[in-house]
Amino acid sequence: MAKSSWVKYFLSSVAGGVIALSGGVAYQQIQGGLINNSSTGTSKVITTATQVTTDSTTAIAKIQNAVVSVLNYQTPSTSSNSNSIYDQFFGSSNTNNNSNSNSDTTTPQLTSEGSGVIYKKDGNDAYLVTNYHVVSGSNQLKVQLSNGITVAATLVGTDPTKDLAVIKISSADVTTVASFADSSKLTVGEPAIAIGSPNGVQFANSATEGIVSAVNRSVVYNPSEDNTSNVTSNINAIQTDAAINPGNSGGPLVNIKGQIIGINSSKLATTSDGTTALEGMGFSIPSNDVVNVLNKIENNKKTVALGISMQDLTDLDTTTLGKLNLPSTVVNGVYVAQVTDGFPATLAGIKAGDVITQIDNTSISTGAALSSQLLNYNVGDTAKITLYRDGKAQTVSVHFTKDSSQLKATN
Repeated sequence: MAKSSWVKYFLSSVAGGVIALSGGVAYQQIQGGLINNSSTGTSKVITTATQVTTDSTTAIAKIQNAVVSVLNYQTPSTSSNSNSIYDQFFGSSNTNNNSNSNSDTTTPQLTSEGSGVIYKKDGNDAYLVTNYHVVSGSNQLKVQLSNGITVAATLVGTDPTKDLAVIKISSADVTTVASFADSSKLTVGEPAIAIGSPNGVQFANSATEGIVSAVNRSVVYNPSEDNTSNVTSNINAIQTDAAINPGNSGGPLVNIKGQIIGINSSKLATTSDGTTALEGMGFSIPSNDVVNVLNKIENNKKTVALGISMQDLTDLDTTTLGKLNLPSTVVNGVYVAQVTDGFPATLAGIKAGDVITQIDNTSISTGAALSSQLLNYNVGDTAKITLYRDGKAQTVSVHFTKDSSQLKATN
């Protein structure tokens, strides 16, 4: 999530006392860093040089210099009154704008900060991936490298439906490029390390460690800067208890080999009723989905848009489920909450209230799974979608004529 304007700090300090022991020993003794000299009764604290190398330190060292901070600059007219889902969790991400009526209204000002990771060098250019919500609404982008150098950045492309964006910078000062692991091979319980800039560049390249808590978590949110777009991000996410905080968004979640297994995107901050704070529930976009999106963006292709608002069938209340008259064998699928006029779903005859269970030969159990499958199609392709309406199965042919960038209308 992009950096918030406030974060509470809880500092715990440990007061360490050193007790000087005198007498009782007739020789110089080194124990616990304390030298006792029996002849003088004095003591001196010393330090011991110890170099600790673990699998974690090796993994972090391998990728850390590829992790960057992404700075989002907006003109006051576009950056004011932001009300994104991230602001609801952490307060406004606007760090530099104020109510001064005499402030410059034309020069882009630093509005929010996130993280990113460099994954490729190509001649004079280097490419990094971050979250769409990190760059959303930007008039200008800059990137601070791990060595503290800040460089100009160009937005190459975005996929709001997967909350991903690609940025290009000069490769002149880039020393490290990260690699991707196969996220389909992840095991619950294996180590996971999050690296990024929690609370902004002053804490750049911070690393936290946890485990892969779960895989294939269906996570749905609105990634737009102002939370008004009808674009919905449906992510088949990796869940981790590695600390993810405002500013970590767009940074990598890495395995013990220092390879990217996901791009950090969000965290669950409270229970659904907002009464209880939650900790250790961060979510990352799996690396396999990330790579699919990067390939599309780099090849100037777009993720196809079906044009529906969807909800997991398992999340519906019993009253709504009862009205669907589904066969007892249908327990998973995607409920079509709304359709967008002029988009492929409507043109194919898909209606609100339908339940999608399959696309071509692939069964669909969640909205995140459907969203991931759509990455396999390009504009101009056709797919067969199996759905249930009034309890009866039917198949429709969907011709993908629009991409996710055309989902611009507001709710």
